[in-house]
Amino acid sequence: MRERRAGTARVLLADDNRVNRLLLARHVELLGHQVEMVEDGLAALERAQQQAFDLVLMDIDMPGLNGFELLERLREHPELRELPVIVTSALEGMDGVVRCIELGAEDYLRKPVNLVLLKARIGAALERKRLRDQQRELVRRFATREVAQDLEAEGFALGGRRAQATVMFCDIRGFTSLVESQPPEDIIELLNTYYTLMFAAINEHGGVVNQMIGDGLMAVFGAPKPLQAPGRCALLAAAEMVEMVAQFSEEQRALGKPEVRIGVGVASGDVVAGYTGTRSRATYTCIGDTVNVAARLEAHTKLAGHAVLFDAATREQLGDALPSLALGPVQFKGKRSEVDVFALSSS
Repeated sequence: MRERRAGTARVLLADDNRVNRLLLARHVELLGHQVEMVEDGLAALERAQQQAFDLVLMDIDMPGLNGFELLERLREHPELRELPVIVTSALEGMDGVVRCIELGAEDYLRKPVNLVLLKARIGAALERKRLRDQQRELVRRFATREVAQDLEAEGFALGGRRAQATVMFCDIRGFTSLVESQPPEDIIELLNTYYTLMFAAINEHGGVVNQMIGDGLMAVFGAPKPLQAPGRCALLAAAEMVEMVAQFSEEQRALGKPEVRIGVGVASGDVVAGYTGTRSRATYTCIGDTVNVAARLEAHTKLAGHAVLFDAATREQLGDALPSLALGPVQFKGKRSEVDVFALSSS
């Protein structure tokens, strides 16, 4: 594959007429873009699924999949629905134009294609794609992948949906003392390393980190995407988190720096997950008694002498995946009834 120059777009050209393909490809290449040509709609769909393109130029009357069917298939594909498409066709009448636009085409040019219009329409389509890509990158930078995908699929709306999920709270033990004894630059570096490790373990097991406050984080397993046995996933993540922090602490000790310990609380049950705040500033989170129990369990790790505590609903999902220990019922502040508490015995 030729090296791609800055500002160069990758264009997929689908047309069953060889002369049309070659002439149109030449014009697009003269605009400074790379072109890959295919002869029918099915081949175009397969190439779009295999390679990243910035724009599709396509005819309507093609074998395999015609242009209308190709547009439908592209819009059904989560990764391709935003791919800009410009239709070039000799079809007469407005019905075909309207149908293409309704199916998501960016533009429609009649054959023979006016080259001045072609240049303008390609430039406009690529600029709109660039702006959409920037917006998507911003969303993914400040939201997790799962939340970003939920936004793309469902759109944004304040409110939430009821779900069976598992909530995790985690923080660094003795963080206040660490802050008092270390320069701010060292604390920032420590937090960045800590979050890198925690995110890796949580994401690997299907969790979504939805809040970070100082040294504390909150994660959800089972929302916005459902998970099989979210409690089991959360505890597997917690065990990995504890193990990675222990290894990190050994490195800290070798460098003469403070060691790090964490406390993790996990609870499972009914939650309402969704976007809270205002239309100008919102966050993805979940609410419900399950959240309160997870927070209380995380705080209780300081007294229990175990790094990972969880409730009975989470224990039911664990099976034999990890060894656990029953610590008995605990009356938490603000709770009317006691909570049966369990610990990972290796923590």
